[in-house]
Amino acid sequence: MELTAAKRVVVFDYGFGNVRSAERALARAGADVEITGDYDKAMNADGLLVPGVGAFAACMDGLKAARGDWVVDRRLSGGRPVMGICVGMQILFARGIEHGVEAEGLDEWPGTVGPLQADVVPHMGWNTVEAPGDSRLFAGLDADARYYFVHSYAVHDWSMEEHNPLIAAPKVTWSTHGKPFVAAVENGALWATQFHPEKSGDAGAQLLTNWIETL
Repeated sequence: MELTAAKRVVVFDYGFGNVRSAERALARAGADVEITGDYDKAMNADGLLVPGVGAFAACMDGLKAARGDWVVDRRLSGGRPVMGICVGMQILFARGIEHGVEAEGLDEWPGTVGPLQADVVPHMGWNTVEAPGDSRLFAGLDADARYYFVHSYAVHDWSMEEHNPLIAAPKVTWSTHGKPFVAAVENGALWATQFHPEKSGDAGAQLLTNWIETL
């Protein structure tokens, strides 16, 4: 029987993100993983994972300095898979507001990343999500599965109401901390999670496996 080659995944290294933990989790899920900020390697991989920790504006500055904004845009223009994690998800939206300072995001999705509307901030620890029944990202996962979150900002309003009837509408997953917020999005070649799948135990491992199987 012919063995299938492992999917090649680049964890994009632009100075913001837990790249080593992401690398280990993807490797456990069966991917051939490389951590690099190299433009050509990021463009040519089967999948690109964009991590992110810290402030929205700083992550955007770091991504642009590494030409990551071009990489994401070019890959998505060609229908090539990209996955964002934590702030790596947040910067996919149009803008972020932190401490009253507004910064432009990649604008792949409309919406504003703002402070969590909760009594206790940051949202740190395990929480459940409400995923669409036909989600591929959460396929095989129980509704009461828990995922690990660490964040003080989120998107509370999904405003992408109109879509091309020839293109599948984005699948949006929600979680609640104080008020509901966007926990994950599946939109063609672009998937993202607000939580950290690489820190979410067996559930996170299954989720990463689900992504790799689509590459």
